[in-house]
Amino acid sequence: MKKPTRKKASAKRTPPAHPAKHASAKHPRSQQNKASVTLDADGKLTFNHAMVYVKDVERGLSFYRDLLGFKLIEDFRYENKPVYARLRAPGGDGTIALHQAGPEVSVLSDGVRLYFEVRELDDFCRNLEKKGFHITQLPRMMPWGWRHAYLNDPDGHEISLYWAGENRMKKTVMKAAQKAARA
Repeated sequence: MKKPTRKKASAKRTPPAHPAKHASAKHPRSQQNKASVTLDADGKLTFNHAMVYVKDVERGLSFYRDLLGFKLIEDFRYENKPVYARLRAPGGDGTIALHQAGPEVSVLSDGVRLYFEVRELDDFCRNLEKKGFHITQLPRMMPWGWRHAYLNDPDGHEISLYWAGENRMKKTVMKAAQKAARA
């Protein structure tokens, strides 16, 4: 049985600066056992990424990378088949990871929806439709003042494509949102 291999998005490969066997000698034990938490410069917790379990990572890559425009950061392969991939959103620093689910594992994710914001929502959705992708709800103004479209990825994970603009970090005002929806 072959060992999993790691493939980076770029073809350029450089050897690690320090061999792994020497790493423990250079770092105190207390540093090695600390919890893995992403912190910003002020020591506050930040969001790192969402892990999406899929039945076929290659199919997931075709959707997230080729249709939605995510950029491949890295992937891991087993017997030359991707079993894990990490991708960056085309318009920011947000990342997702696609992880191969086992053959008997369900990838249903009731209660979880992925949200991706795009300024030109209507154009983006039209382009997806031109590529043959089905959108379950075309863009429309929602009562909370954000314009949303809904679709599902190839494994059935629910996705909202939306535009909130300046309202994204503001408290929702339903009356103003309803007025905007009627306009």
